[in-house]
Amino acid sequence: MGKPRVLVVGTGFAGYHCLRGLERALPPDAADLVAVNPTDYMLYVPLLPEVAGGTLDPRRVAVPLRPKLPRTRLVQAHATSVDLGERTCTAVDVEGRTQVVEWDRIVLTSGSVTRLMSLPGVAEHAFGFKSVAEAVFLRDHVLRQVELAEQADDPAERAARTTFVVVGAGYTGTELVAQGMQLTKAARRGRSALPPLRWVLVDLAPRVLPGLDERLSGPAERVLRERGVDVRLETSVSEVTGTCVKLTDGTEIPTRTVVWCVGVRPDPLVSSVDLPTEKGRLVVGQDLSVPGHPHVFAAGDVAAVPDVYNGGKPTPMTAQHAERQGRLAGRNVAASLGYGECRPYRHRDLGFVVDLGGGQAVADPLHVPLTGWPAKVVARGYHLLAMPGNRLRVAVDWLTELLARRQVVQFGLVPASGVRLSDADRVDAGPAVRS
Repeated sequence: MGKPRVLVVGTGFAGYHCLRGLERALPPDAADLVAVNPTDYMLYVPLLPEVAGGTLDPRRVAVPLRPKLPRTRLVQAHATSVDLGERTCTAVDVEGRTQVVEWDRIVLTSGSVTRLMSLPGVAEHAFGFKSVAEAVFLRDHVLRQVELAEQADDPAERAARTTFVVVGAGYTGTELVAQGMQLTKAARRGRSALPPLRWVLVDLAPRVLPGLDERLSGPAERVLRERGVDVRLETSVSEVTGTCVKLTDGTEIPTRTVVWCVGVRPDPLVSSVDLPTEKGRLVVGQDLSVPGHPHVFAAGDVAAVPDVYNGGKPTPMTAQHAERQGRLAGRNVAASLGYGECRPYRHRDLGFVVDLGGGQAVADPLHVPLTGWPAKVVARGYHLLAMPGNRLRVAVDWLTELLARRQVVQFGLVPASGVRLSDADRVDAGPAVRS
């Protein structure tokens, strides 16, 4: 009998912090640590809007795994199936090669994918926004539309190319619109012949940031409207074509840019597992283990972790919960191997931050509502503390933004074929997970 093997599927907030916790809790000879993930970095998703807005270099939001997890062996591949009976995980790498990884303990932290609705044209014509590639592509695409609009002779085409529609007024959509406005404002300098650059934010909810207190959502909406954002609330999308967006109120908005930020759903890997789920998320106990399967743990967006402070309802799918659940999963897996004690998950939200670009933000640290520069300082301070790496580089980029003009450059490195929702959220088919 060799050392037990602990396999962590996914290295987002939950998976990364789980592995960090395992490396701290376990002696070097206690277990083999293995991670399966398509990339060799942990993506700090909350700052993706700043990558799209040209404020941050894309590398700033990618925290390299190998220097941070020296004891973990990385299998850079996409997990397609898990066999709970045989205790194996099947993964496919970028070259299509399949490998099978055995495990004694497994932690499912594969995160979430964009939630698509059965609406005509969305998958074919809308862009996703959950990866570095999608953020870089969107920045280039927006700048390219400005260039093409300047070259066009038809006024209708020029207006369509300078209209950008974001669907979803949650955290991501709101921050993306705010950063996009700043980017196009910089791109418009010296182009007096261009029509006004128009950003449209669409959501079925009655207010922007519906998940936050009105003391924060109200000021955020005012900032967007004062900047000229066309906020369309209590309405949704009925169809997307290559040249326009059709809304449920009958409005048609000519555009070449539709970004889908409606929400997320658990990784499709979970839906194939023959285990109980709640709203698509694996049912787990307060110790994050799957009932009846003491060697199987789950955390983050794939897990319906009971919130003791909210009547036992599943915790929200946020980075704040994922990070803390990952840490606890690492601690409890170590405890199952005889190192430390198992603990239940208990965490109260510490508040949220929403960066609106420029000198604007809204935040409620410890549920004290803040707006303007105080909120901006809190938002940036929070991100610098929460980031597992690249803090100095991020801080330098932010300082440069204060002292110099935003760079408006397009590289065209990411093809559109890879970021359409029909491509970006395609999951390689694999055999069903067996129990």
